[in-house]
Parts: sequence; C-alpha cells; structure tokens
Amino acid sequence: SSFILTLEIYFEIPDLQRPCVSHHCVFVSQFGNCRNVKEFEKLNRIGEGTYGIVYRARDTTTNEIVALKKVRMDKEKDGIPISSLREITLLLRLRHPNIVELKEVVVGSHLESLFLVMSYCEQDLASLLENMQSPFSEAQVKCIVLQLLRGLVYLHHNFILHRDLKVSNLLMTDKGCVKIADFGLARMYGVPQQPMTPKVVTLWYRAPELLLGTKTQTTALDMWAVGCILAELLAHKPLLPGSSEIQQLDLIVQLLGTPNENIWPVSSTLIADGR
Repeated sequence: SSFILTLEIYFEIPDLQRPCVSHHCVFVSQFGNCRNVKEFEKLNRIGEGTYGIVYRARDTTTNEIVALKKVRMDKEKDGIPISSLREITLLLRLRHPNIVELKEVVVGSHLESLFLVMSYCEQDLASLLENMQSPFSEAQVKCIVLQLLRGLVYLHHNFILHRDLKVSNLLMTDKGCVKIADFGLARMYGVPQQPMTPKVVTLWYRAPELLLGTKTQTTALDMWAVGCILAELLAHKPLLPGSSEIQQLDLIVQLLGTPNENIWPVSSTLIADGR
C-alpha cells in the first residue's frame, strides 16, 4: 500500500536529512487506502503502554475481534512518534505464528488519530504470572520458551533486534499460542554495525553490556532477556529485580560471579574503555 511505501522511503533517508514526520502523515487520509476507525466497535480497554492505549474491538465488516492500538501523540509536535513508525514498518513485513500480527493501519477524522489493528490475544504473561496461585509447570515453561525462541529466531534471521523482551510483552491466545509484541524499540541491524543508544530494554531484563554503556548491540541482548524470562517463569518472580543500573549490575555479579575473560571475554574491553 502507499502507507508501506512511504514508510520504507522515509527510513532509507539518513536521520539528519529526514523531513518532518508530519508531512508524511497527510497521505494517510488523503491518498492512502486506510480504513476509518469508525468501522471498528470498541468493546473495552485492555491496556495502556508507553506508546499507546489498546482496546478490544470488533471489525464491523468481518465481525472479527481484534486489538486496536491508538498511537499516543499527545507530546509530539512533529507528527507520528519515531517509535511508532519503526513498529509499523517492521510489523507490516513480519509474518510468523509467534509474532503479533499487524493487520492494517486505520485512521480517525483528525491527522493525530492513528490506530494499529492487531491480532487479539486474551492474555499477557505478566498478568498470568500475577494472577496464578502456583508457578507454571516445567512442561508449560518449556512450551512457552520454545515458542518465544521460534519467534526470536525469525526476527534475528530477518536482522531485527527486539530490544525490549519481557513477560508483559509476550502475549498468549486462549489456545496457548505465545506471540512477541511491542516493537516500539526494535531496530534493524547489519554489517557494519551502527552505534545504538544503550538506554533500551527494561532494567530487569537488561544485559550487562548495556549497563556498561556499549553502543554495539547484537542478538545477545535479546538472548539475555530470554534467560531472565525463563527464570521468572520457573520461579514465579523476577530473576534480577534491580532498582537502579548499579544495583542491577550488582545482582548480576552476585548471581554469576565477577566478570572475567573466561566467562565473558569482552568484559575487560568494556571496562577499559571507561564504560
């Protein structure tokens, strides 16, 4: 569609040469083939994240139940937030049973009214953990983590880092299918590696190299988060619940020992660089 094309052109332009994002929004309602949000009946509000409010809704055309995510733009002066543009661009390309599906983008009557229509999942793992009286069995954890790893393999094979894996970003359908969601911090990566900000990934799931300030990010960041999620599912509590970056590093050292060249070959390099 014209929406995908414009986004692809936008992200091929270097950051400093990109025009105001709002100029790219005009085509959505005037020239694109996006449907109007009025074609969806909002049933109830099911969540609110950093980048938007999520509703359970019914597509009045097909009667399908979907998740309707309103893009948060209350603090944006230049149009669509860059995090939402990245999420839309990536999700429109991705199709995998363990990745949440972005079906389409719909618009409201105003330019700032933008909604993502996504496949509906009944639960997220954080809510399940909070309301369960006993932990998941080992068999259940194995089933969940295998699905998470399948989705992650697909992302990494497509050169995408999620950069914010945590239990609240893992959704589950009523049939037990796990789907990775919330791609607001996801980024493409390649060779040569481009520097990225280390201020990503929720603190409890943040890899030690990020805490030490590395700007070179690899698939290892997502794998560290998977390990934290695995432990949390088994223990029914967070593995490394630090309240600051220093405490987070301290908890990691208490659990795994002081970094050395045997267990973490790059640790001395990070520390020597003043990170």
